[in-house]
Amino acid sequence: MLRFSKKILPTITTTRGSDWKTKIEEVNKLKLKEVAVFLTCLEKKERKELYKLLEKSKISSIPFLHLRSDMSLEELDYFVKNYKTKVFNTHPQKEYPLIYDWTKYKNIIYIENVYHFPDEKELKNFAGICLDFTHLENDRLLNKKKFENNKSLIEKYPIGCNHISAIKKTIHIDKENNKRYDSHYLENLSELNYLKKYPLNYFSRFIAIELENSIKEQLIIKAHLINLIK
Repeated sequence: MLRFSKKILPTITTTRGSDWKTKIEEVNKLKLKEVAVFLTCLEKKERKELYKLLEKSKISSIPFLHLRSDMSLEELDYFVKNYKTKVFNTHPQKEYPLIYDWTKYKNIIYIENVYHFPDEKELKNFAGICLDFTHLENDRLLNKKKFENNKSLIEKYPIGCNHISAIKKTIHIDKENNKRYDSHYLENLSELNYLKKYPLNYFSRFIAIELENSIKEQLIIKAHLINLIK
């Protein structure tokens, strides 16, 4: 039997419905040493607090980190030096323009498909695509033209990391009044079945579980994903 070669990582998320402090406490209780960290919604002051908690935790490895556009180069250095970070992802600059020069790490920074898929110029300036499967599936269900355009770019540029969240059976409306099927909270493992539609080469070495679910629940989800995509 072939050894499963992908890192599916439980994730300390910082979206508005996620209690990141409790997640760090839970990581300590479970004695986990390796996780992904998403700094998506944390301002500089909150990030400093998170860094201090990480230093007190049992975490020794953060292979995959979601950046914010206002992070300094020193912050990226901090994760590479202290937590052996291998890949970063960030949102397209048309959504969140960069404040600092990240050229030093451009070969390990991947651009995420969010509301705006990254344009080719930006993809060429960085390492490639961070493929968020839920955003892609949301487009497949609601915007066929965008989905097909995105697929053409996915086939053209390297996929260096992935986000996986839930796809609901019914549409909901988000705070920006957009129609959505995707969600950062999973209620049933069947909400991951959409992943079966996608070829194995869409799945990279580094896969983050981008959910507000507890770390304990994420570990159950991880076990399910290993069976689903191997």
